[in-house]
Amino acid sequence: MAKILILGAGVMGTAISFPLTDNGHIVHLVGTHLDSDIISKLQAGYPHPGLRLKVAESVRPYTYDKLAEAIEGVDLVVLGVNSNGIEWVAQALSPVLSPEIPILAVTKGLAADGEKLSILPDVLRAGLPVKYQNDVQIAAIGGPSIAQELAARRHTCVVFTSTNQALLDKLAGLLRTSYYHVWTSTDMIGTEVCVALKNVYALAVGLVIGFLEKEGKAANGADMHNLAAAIFAQGMQETAYLVEKMGGNSHSVYSLPGTGDLYVTCQGGRNSRMGRLLGLDMLYSQAKAEHMPNDTIEGASLALAIGPTVEAMVKRGDLDGEALPLLRTMIAIVCDDAPANIPWDKFFASAAKEFIGSSLVP
Repeated sequence: MAKILILGAGVMGTAISFPLTDNGHIVHLVGTHLDSDIISKLQAGYPHPGLRLKVAESVRPYTYDKLAEAIEGVDLVVLGVNSNGIEWVAQALSPVLSPEIPILAVTKGLAADGEKLSILPDVLRAGLPVKYQNDVQIAAIGGPSIAQELAARRHTCVVFTSTNQALLDKLAGLLRTSYYHVWTSTDMIGTEVCVALKNVYALAVGLVIGFLEKEGKAANGADMHNLAAAIFAQGMQETAYLVEKMGGNSHSVYSLPGTGDLYVTCQGGRNSRMGRLLGLDMLYSQAKAEHMPNDTIEGASLALAIGPTVEAMVKRGDLDGEALPLLRTMIAIVCDDAPANIPWDKFFASAAKEFIGSSLVP
């Protein structure tokens, strides 16, 4: 039996408590400053408002001001905050974290500084005290995992990633259950880039919902699955390009963190809802303000976070703009209120380059 602290009481952070408590572990669930209402409900014995399920009796809810108390004696810290909160987490943990306690991050996203793109575990580490930041072991979770399904104990397959295989084996042993299936990978860059980019490409696939609603079904009842599939495929190709450019392994793209996570994210949720509005010719600023003002749309958040840096890297020649037509389109839609026009003539250009001179070209 281990004692685990989960920081972040949203749906994903709390959902992780289910396999942990099913394995007999004690969980201290600490809400952020935005989770006060959730923690109050859990402390009163009500179901989690997002998951609509009660947590186990071995889950002890804490408000964020009790973090120092909650972290005492824990064997692992799990981060369940969204990507916008990663620097806040580093600041909150810095005074109370022992370097012997490993961190397992559910948080997905990328950071940018105008010069380069960085994975969030690196941002987290950089925010910890210099005296021990290199000693803390950090791992992350990637793969298709809808929080409500995990909490309902539906079969869920994920990848735990770190540069330390021994740590991965230990963490996988803590969380594996008959329904929570864990594989491990030391390709941390590849995994993290995949699970971040899936949000912006799911937003792109979501455009098709609006396109179809605007145009209507064909006379024979045909939908637009062909269109959605092509956007999905272009997103996978661009993900592979960025994974390799950042030093990751393209194998991750064609496994759970890449194709798996993009597929499940395209099935619905906030990226799809926003994509529909954009596909209906609504500008992003209007759609956000009028229809989703209080929602975090991870695909749009990523575009806003990395957009200027991606364009700067393309301008400097650090990235090939021809390899990223869909990403750059989504950046323009979100950052510049550009119309939702798909650049078909630019799709699969990098794949065509690879085929030149091969046996596939006559």
